Formats: sequence, C-alpha cells, structure tokens
Amino acid sequence: MAHDTHFETRSQTQYEYDRARNAKHMRKQVMQFAIMILLTFVAFAAVVADFSPNFIKPLILLLAGVQVVQQLYSFMHMEEKDAPHMGVITFFMWGGGFIAFTFFVAFLTIIWW
Repeated sequence: MAHDTHFETRSQTQYEYDRARNAKHMRKQVMQFAIMILLTFVAFAAVVADFSPNFIKPLILLLAGVQVVQQLYSFMHMEEKDAPHMGVITFFMWGGGFIAFTFFVAFLTIIWW
C-alpha cells in the first residue's frame, strides 16, 4: 500500500546518544544567540555613548559583518559538513560575499575620491 508508514525503532543507547547530541546542539545555538545579542548591545552602546561618527560607522559595519557570518554558520547550518552539496553552497555564498564586498569598496572609493 502507498500509505504504509515505516516505524524505526531505536535502542536505548541510540536514544540517549541522540538526546545528548541535541542538547549539545541546543546549548551551542543559545550561546550563538547570546553572542549576537551582546554584539548588538555593543553597537547600541557605542551610539548612545556619543562617540565620533568616524568611529561608530566602521564599528557598526564590522559588528554587522561578524553577525552575518555567525548567523550563516550557526543558524543556517553551514557548519554541518556532512551533506555532499555543502561545498558548492559554501563556495557560492563566499563568492557572492566577495563580489558584494568588491562592489562596496569600489562604490566607497568612487564616493570618497
């Protein structure tokens, strides 16, 4: 029949292993989230402290870049190297980031010079 459902039984050892692995992964996710909240707080604190705009703008861009990379690797599961297609995805993501950074620097140079 087309509606037969396959039930996989797991041993107690496999269940405990999966539970420990999931708990470790959840702790990692919570720590990554806490780091992102801290970086956001640092950016807001720099603005509230009324530092020079010449210091605040690069700081916020740096913190934003760090958060983008952190989110790609933690919440978009880019750290999982198991899948065979992850190499291609990683290549295109870093390639796109490099092209975007090149355009950013080019336009920044055109505007400031």
